[in-house]
Amino acid sequence: MKTNECRLVIFDCDGVLVDSEVITNRVYVKMLNELGVTVTLEDMFERFVGRPMSYCWELVTDMLGRPLPEGLIEEYRVRTTAALEAELKAVRGIEATLDALTAKHVPFCVASSGTHEKMRTTLGITGLLPRFEGRMFSVTEVARAKPAPDVFLHAAGRNGIAPEACCVIEDSPTGVKAGVAAGMTVYGYCGLTPAHRLLEAGAHHTFSDMRLLSTLLL
Repeated sequence: MKTNECRLVIFDCDGVLVDSEVITNRVYVKMLNELGVTVTLEDMFERFVGRPMSYCWELVTDMLGRPLPEGLIEEYRVRTTAALEAELKAVRGIEATLDALTAKHVPFCVASSGTHEKMRTTLGITGLLPRFEGRMFSVTEVARAKPAPDVFLHAAGRNGIAPEACCVIEDSPTGVKAGVAAGMTVYGYCGLTPAHRLLEAGAHHTFSDMRLLSTLLL
């Protein structure tokens, strides 16, 4: 699908716009290990990435076999914010891609499993926030999280664009499934996830260098 057909590009946030997945999941692994839960970074990408935090904490509760310790969620927020402020960068090549879309008058937005607060934090740290002001859509605004299509359909509806005229840029199988369920054309970014996993989830195209995305779209 080229941009004469794609009338709206919908980006996921973590792992697509900002290089946050390894940073936040490294903190998560350390905290879970401290609780006695044996998980690795690979486990996090297999079971957690692309899911809303509410789902992740429910999964952790099941793994612990008891309620979460008091203050754990707030501690995670504090520790991840500190790590992001110290290490976070925009995904390499995303600024050039956004510039190319802007030059061609192709609208874009972000639809994330994260909260508005989290998006504003990560996009703010990386300097991308001005590009997405008024164009941020969160799972908190819809009934169901990814892999349900709700947040993508919400973004399309708010922009007045039919789902079949939208392109989704995702980096997790969960997000890819959501885009496919929404009836959109899905481009799987293989920054951290192997292409075969994204294709198995239904991605129509895959790419490994964000600098190439504008070539695929335009």
